[in-house]
Amino acid sequence: MAKLYFYFASMNAGKSTTLLQADFNYRERGMATMVWTAELDTRSEGMVRSRIGLDASAHLYRPKTDMLAEIRAANAESPLDCVLLDEAQFLTEAQVWQVAAVADELGVPVLCYGLRTDFQGALFPGSAALLGIADALVELKAVCHCGRKATMNLRVGADGNAIKEGEQTEIGGNDRYLALCRKHFSAALNG
Repeated sequence: MAKLYFYFASMNAGKSTTLLQADFNYRERGMATMVWTAELDTRSEGMVRSRIGLDASAHLYRPKTDMLAEIRAANAESPLDCVLLDEAQFLTEAQVWQVAAVADELGVPVLCYGLRTDFQGALFPGSAALLGIADALVELKAVCHCGRKATMNLRVGADGNAIKEGEQTEIGGNDRYLALCRKHFSAALNG
């Protein structure tokens, strides 16, 4: 039975690298994959890219994309062995249910990779839905500057100070976010 997996972590934990390794492993064995990433992440340009230099072409999804219909059509044309989704926090709740149906109805495993929480410690809608219905939850580890497990994403300004308010989504990498343990995240927000 195919499953829906959610691999989650803070920034810089290697989510995209892990996705690309899984994709490579399937393809190396002659199996067919379909890779997706969020159109919202304008840095991607139709690619899943890791900080260590790996990349792969990806289909782009937007909030209105019917994931089940798109994947069903691709699977009918050429059977898929796995679907891999990067930036899964940007999925809508409806899309999470659609990718669950890919596993349940089409029998194709779906591996989702994304952030659990935003810069204020709140769940992203896609992450909340995945945490609720995924068959398997896998936490990938990042490290805070103190050596503890980093579970939070601190948004910082050009001056390096914490940003406490704003839109939930602001695309950026190491220039905009720091992965911190809860203790240092709280200290930065309340300091």
